[in-house]
Amino acid sequence: MPHATPLIATIVAGLTLAFIFGALAFRLRISPLVGYLLAGVVVGPFTPGYVANQAIANELAELGVILLMFGVGLHFSVRDLLSVKNIAIPGALVQIAVAVLLGMGLAYLLGWDTTAGFVFGLALSVASTVVLLRALQERRILDTERGKIAIGWLIVEDLVMVLALVLLPALAGGGSGDHSIGTTLAITIGKVVAFVAFMMIVGRRVIPWALHHVAHTGSRELFRLAVLAIGLGVAFGAAMLFGVSFALGAFFAGMILAESPLSQRAGEETLPLRDAFAVLFFVSVGMLFNPYILITDPLSLVATVAIIILGKSVAAYAIVRAFGRSDKTALTISASLAQIGEFSFILATLGSSLKLIPADARDLILAGAIISIMFNPLLFVIIDRVIGKVVGEGGHAIGGPPRPAIAGHVVLVGYGRVGRTVGESLLEAGEKVTIVEMEDDALALPDDEKATVLCGNAANADLLKRAEIGDARLLFVAIPQSFEAGQIVAQARKLNPKIRIVARAHSDDEIAHLQKLGADLTIMGEREIARKMIDQALIGR
Repeated sequence: MPHATPLIATIVAGLTLAFIFGALAFRLRISPLVGYLLAGVVVGPFTPGYVANQAIANELAELGVILLMFGVGLHFSVRDLLSVKNIAIPGALVQIAVAVLLGMGLAYLLGWDTTAGFVFGLALSVASTVVLLRALQERRILDTERGKIAIGWLIVEDLVMVLALVLLPALAGGGSGDHSIGTTLAITIGKVVAFVAFMMIVGRRVIPWALHHVAHTGSRELFRLAVLAIGLGVAFGAAMLFGVSFALGAFFAGMILAESPLSQRAGEETLPLRDAFAVLFFVSVGMLFNPYILITDPLSLVATVAIIILGKSVAAYAIVRAFGRSDKTALTISASLAQIGEFSFILATLGSSLKLIPADARDLILAGAIISIMFNPLLFVIIDRVIGKVVGEGGHAIGGPPRPAIAGHVVLVGYGRVGRTVGESLLEAGEKVTIVEMEDDALALPDDEKATVLCGNAANADLLKRAEIGDARLLFVAIPQSFEAGQIVAQARKLNPKIRIVARAHSDDEIAHLQKLGADLTIMGEREIARKMIDQALIGR
């Protein structure tokens, strides 16, 4: 291959193998992150066969870190953090402290110094944003109290890690030259403060203004380039002018951009490139992993995994319960945090390059991440079953036993954004409504004498019977999952052949599927928008 340069070969091998292993992991219901890491192991120097260029992979990984941190900043929500600050801030800080102490304890037993133990424990303390968000979304609890606490907790962890990325280089060089560690840290913090001040005073004005003007050109290509130029340019400028890390610069660029009304569009436009370089970052991390540690040091690996899955989970459970939250909330938070990911890899890579941690520590962090990410879905299944036994398989009513439903009432399945709008309108119109919702801590559940709220899965025939579906005149299926909605429609039609069923869909195929199973009317948002636009066009004709 005379024309296959190391850069092209590394990108092609990395992305191709990441796709193959990522697809395999997805098929096995494991996070694709595991597949990306394994792809890196395959092209790494510790396994036979093709070995990708490590130096180029590290450069690509640096770009991946910049774009990952830019994405974290872009989705950073001060409002979400403030809504659960009373539990998320102290909870996350205490949990980080527990993980750091456990990590330092293991490091002491392994003969590492205090600094190595601190960095090792810090890397074990922070959960993966990607894994956590996916778990919450799959269980439709992102907008519940538990989901908000988990996200707020994660934001605090991310902020602590951003601070750590800034201070670690100072810690590594603290004993050298004419400066003490204290002086070096003070200089570093001073540079960070100067950068933050510059971004708050200048960046907050210039960045949204520039993006606004580019958006008005109407060019999608220019808008996408502007967003990437802001993220990469600020990160590079922060490193060159203020001496702070690329990661901090990218995070602040994203955070400033998040204040713009165009932030959602900016995130959507840059997502493909961010995803591609994030994948290359995970591949490059996998290249650093020496799989022989699974054989040479299994006890240390078991202890590392125990800290991640057991130590952090027990600490999180105890903290959440100490704040007076339910077992259900505490178990969900524990499961959410029982894994490590992106920041752990960044810390392991940085700590290794700065000679703060030995190679064995890096390998233990990477192996612990892979195992904990693979185990996390199983942990959620176990937690869900425990919660199911406490709550009851058929669901339960909120606020005591359900009152008998009046004939001709309306059953509403799902109380998200669509269901809430429907439910509030029905109650205002004086209708008797029985609401079936998976989560009893979903936001804004009604407290109305005309409303009965049942908690559980509406695809369960027993729960539909408790909702008196046989006496209902109308069923609204307001959940977005078409497969589950189809099961509900089929069950309801079997229990009450005369009931009128209205469901929501996102495509023509979903409409056909739901109508085949018995829905009388299936509404697709895009089609209704088009109809309203046409109505406006025909006004006055």
